[in-house]
Amino acid sequence: MSRLVVVSNRVALPGEDRAGGLAVGLGAALGAHGGVWFGWSGKVVREDGGRLHEQVEGDVRYVTVDLDRRDHDDYYNGFANRTLWPLLHSRLDLVDYARETREGYRRVNALFADRLAPLLRDDDLVWIHDYHLIPLAALLRERGVACRIGFFLHVPMPSADLVSALPDHARLFGTFYAYDLLGFQTTRDADRFRTYARIYGQASLADNGAVVLPNSRVVQVGAFPIGIDVARIVGQAAAAVSKPAVRALRDSLSERQLAIGVDRLDYSKGLPERFRAFGRYIERHPGERGRLTLLQIAPVSRGDVAEYRHLRDQLEGIAGHINGTHAEPDWTPLRYVNRNFAHATLTGFYRAARVGLVTPLRDGMNLVAKEYVAAQDPEDPGVLVLSMLAGAAAELDAGALLVNPYDLDGVADAIARASAMPLAERRERWHAMMQPVKRQDIHAWCRDFLDRLAGLAA
Repeated sequence: MSRLVVVSNRVALPGEDRAGGLAVGLGAALGAHGGVWFGWSGKVVREDGGRLHEQVEGDVRYVTVDLDRRDHDDYYNGFANRTLWPLLHSRLDLVDYARETREGYRRVNALFADRLAPLLRDDDLVWIHDYHLIPLAALLRERGVACRIGFFLHVPMPSADLVSALPDHARLFGTFYAYDLLGFQTTRDADRFRTYARIYGQASLADNGAVVLPNSRVVQVGAFPIGIDVARIVGQAAAAVSKPAVRALRDSLSERQLAIGVDRLDYSKGLPERFRAFGRYIERHPGERGRLTLLQIAPVSRGDVAEYRHLRDQLEGIAGHINGTHAEPDWTPLRYVNRNFAHATLTGFYRAARVGLVTPLRDGMNLVAKEYVAAQDPEDPGVLVLSMLAGAAAELDAGALLVNPYDLDGVADAIARASAMPLAERRERWHAMMQPVKRQDIHAWCRDFLDRLAGLAA
């Protein structure tokens, strides 16, 4: 069996909290294959950037690289998160492009290639993750690496027209052609890449959806929707009922229903629109006044970036307006919390919520939607209100109430419908969502991708 080499921006090291489903899935895949997990150490050093650190646990070797301040600022804070992140989420108005950060992004990817290439064997399966590391395969090929290399994009793939707005886009997006297998969250994302390759790479498409380049190189392309660790979340949610934080939340509601949103504080999540839609719900459905409380948990991310500081200020203003306009002495309509909670506690919050609000403006998948479904009490499940622009909508459309997050009245009416939905319909909708959530869990995602990569000719 081939050795598995996983490459990602961050590495889930032994002894660290591995609450994230991705860490669980990749850890299980590495444990089954034996292999290497390679990435940034998380350390920013004054000098001696590029230094390697190694840890071993069982059959898995963890190899990480330090970055100096300039490389971190150009690669991570700069090109990855101020240029590529907004571009890939179709926010051209927020793209901050600079040649200096573009070169820093390539410089760090070249550093990764320099450190990783000597560790690789010809029969390895290399699986590279996400937008931080798009050019890595091409740089490894330049260094003589010939093994099979796959890539998975965790965020959306925008249309070819949007990609073409990036200066010198072919230089970066053309490096996708060095991979043997490209994985995307949805069929729509995979099709967008094929269109880009056809228009800007002069590629043709094979009957199986592969991209065939003018030099006859074939790049396999597929949709591999990422899943969650279903059994773990089901167990966590059931056990969380007795946790003090969950009991305190239930007690504080005074028999009112709970709607919940859990999102990293990011402009892609549509939080201002969600807050306004909740305010619209109160206005459009006066008979529901005082019946439902929205708890929005939004841990701060990238707080040193101006766009994120502005977003936080905006949300505080909208929340204050809604509460100032609609609150009563015994009811605060919107509870807005900027802090993290333990994942086990969050699953208890999900289980307590009659309505799950997942309304991003654009999302690759959105695993919170799947976690909300998995956390429900099968006998008395809640209702998921889900953006049609999240990747999860392609799998959960049979049971979720799909909404356009820009249609505030539509979201408001969906909240009202979810709140009043009869038990029989809630159960039916939950079962329709739970089936694909269980079928395409995190372990199936890993297995499907790696089986496809392993089946390609080296």
